[in-house]
Amino acid sequence: MTPQKILTTRAWAELVLLSLIWGGSFLSVRVALNELGPLTVVAHRVGWAALILWAVVLIRRIPLPRSPRIWAAFLVMGLLNNVIPFTLMAWGQLHIETGLTSILNAATAIFGVLVAALFFADERLTPRRAMGVTLGFLGVATAIGIGALARIDLRSLAQLAVLTGTVSYALAGAWARVRLSGLPPQLAAAGMLSGSTIVMLPLAWVVEGPIRLDLTPATWGAIAYYAVIATAFAYLLYYRVLAMAGSGNLMLCTLLVAPVAIILGAVFLGEALRPNAYAGFFILALGLVILDGRLLNHLRRGKFS
Repeated sequence: MTPQKILTTRAWAELVLLSLIWGGSFLSVRVALNELGPLTVVAHRVGWAALILWAVVLIRRIPLPRSPRIWAAFLVMGLLNNVIPFTLMAWGQLHIETGLTSILNAATAIFGVLVAALFFADERLTPRRAMGVTLGFLGVATAIGIGALARIDLRSLAQLAVLTGTVSYALAGAWARVRLSGLPPQLAAAGMLSGSTIVMLPLAWVVEGPIRLDLTPATWGAIAYYAVIATAFAYLLYYRVLAMAGSGNLMLCTLLVAPVAIILGAVFLGEALRPNAYAGFFILALGLVILDGRLLNHLRRGKFS
C-alpha cells in the first residue's frame, strides 16, 4: 500500500510561503493594470517567467524534447494554463475586487474534480466528491450573489470571466496528465510559458499596442513580483511542495490564497467585500474540505475508535 503523504514542518512552511506568494499576485496584477492593459500585463508575466525558467533548465542541463508533439503540447498547455485564465482574470480584476477574484479562483479545485471525472476512469465522482462539488458551486453562487446571476453587467461578466479561467485551469490539469506526464517539471513549466509567450506577445501588440518598457517604478515592481516571484519561482516551489506533500495536501493552498489576497486588497487598495463574498468563501471552503476527505476520515476514526 502506498504510504500517505504527510505535511512535515518544512512542507508546511513552503506551503504557506507558496500561498502567501500566490495571494500577493492578485494585488500585483491589479497594480500593473493601473498603467497597462490586461493583455500586456499577461505578456509581461509569461515572457519574463519563461526566460527565467529556461535559464534554470540550461543550468540543470535538462535534455530538451525532440518530438514535435511535445512542443505542440506545450503550446496547448500554455493556452489552457496561462493565456486564457491569466487574461480573463486580469480583465476581471478591472471590474471586481482582488479578494473576490481570489475567492472565485478557489473554484479551480471544484472544476478540476469534474474534469478529471469526465476524462479519467480512476477519478470517478464518488458520493463524497459529488457533495463537495455541490457545496463548491453553492459557495460560488453565494459569493457572486443571486442578483448578479440574474443580470448582465460588467461586474457580472467579470465574475463569469474569472470562473471561466478556473475551468481553463482544470482542463490544463487534465491535459498535463495526458500529454506532459514524465517530463521534468522545470522543462514542462518553461515549455508551457514559452507557448504562452508566443501567443501573448503578438496578441498584446496588436490589441493594445507595442509592449512598453517606459513604465513607472510601481508597475515594474508589480511585474517583477508577479512574473519572477509569483510565476517563475512559484512554479518551482509548487513542484517542491508537490513532491514533499502530495497533491491532496496542496489543496490547502487553495484555501490559504484567498484570505491572503483579501487582506492585501483591504490594506493596500481599500477594498471591502460584501458579506455574501465571505459567506460564499466559507461554503466553498467547506466543499473543498469534503473533497479532500481527510478531515472527515479523521472525525470518523475519532468517533468510532
